[in-house]
Amino acid sequence: MTLLKEKLAELVTDAAERAQQSGKLPSVPLPPATIERPQKADHGDYASSFPLKLARSAGTNPPEIARQLAELMAATPELESVVAAPPGFINFTLKSEWLTGQVDAINRAGDTFGDNDIGRGSRIQVEFVSLNPTGPLHVGNGRGAILGSTLSNVLAAGGYTVEKEYYFNDAGNQMDAFRRSLYVRYQQALGRDVEMPAEGYFGNYVIDIAKEVIAEDGGSFLEMPEEEGALRLAEKGLASILKQTREDLVLLGVEFDVWYSEQSLYKNGQYDKVMEILRRDGDLAEKQGATGVV
Repeated sequence: MTLLKEKLAELVTDAAERAQQSGKLPSVPLPPATIERPQKADHGDYASSFPLKLARSAGTNPPEIARQLAELMAATPELESVVAAPPGFINFTLKSEWLTGQVDAINRAGDTFGDNDIGRGSRIQVEFVSLNPTGPLHVGNGRGAILGSTLSNVLAAGGYTVEKEYYFNDAGNQMDAFRRSLYVRYQQALGRDVEMPAEGYFGNYVIDIAKEVIAEDGGSFLEMPEEEGALRLAEKGLASILKQTREDLVLLGVEFDVWYSEQSLYKNGQYDKVMEILRRDGDLAEKQGATGVV
């Protein structure tokens, strides 16, 4: 589908080429033909400053270029008039019957109206929301979810093959803090006198998750060695938060094609492989106990 502005730009360029072929304009490189909405409604529906741009290299008066191009412009079903206007514009006015006819075209197209093949099936991935799974979504995450989903829909309507990814950071220091916090809340809910870590997660949702686990599994995680029990409990906590996250996103009308776990990068060896390549090629440096890319 050719957009109207693209069609008008093609008409301008075609008229300029024919003017050059007939000798009315010198054979110089043509600038891009841009189509804009004029600031004043009485100047028409669309306008082009193409004559002003061409005059710089053609050495010709801009109003004269505009006049010549307007006369050479081919008639189309959409256009009522094409008028040259000072200081070197071409103004386009659309036919009223064509405009009103677009209502029928829009109704016929339904949800596919405006779709095009600009992307030509090219694959593109949009990764959004992707917060650490240490707590529920908040309003800011909802905003990002709507924006990311809308962008994905626009790209799909533009002919791209879109994959929407939620990358959840289930590894690292924040997950360690969540694990310790949940283990403490779990013990407290079972009557143990333990204190929350200073860097812990103090939201009531951690208490709620601990009670949910107790209702399902009782105190079984305290019967395990502490490290194992804390890790197993954290897996339950992670599953609970991701379940709530999915449900909240569904309420927003946002769905993902891929839910990608950061832990999988380590479990499946991708992280080690990339680090090995970077180290081999001399792209890593050690500084103050940290490893970074140079």
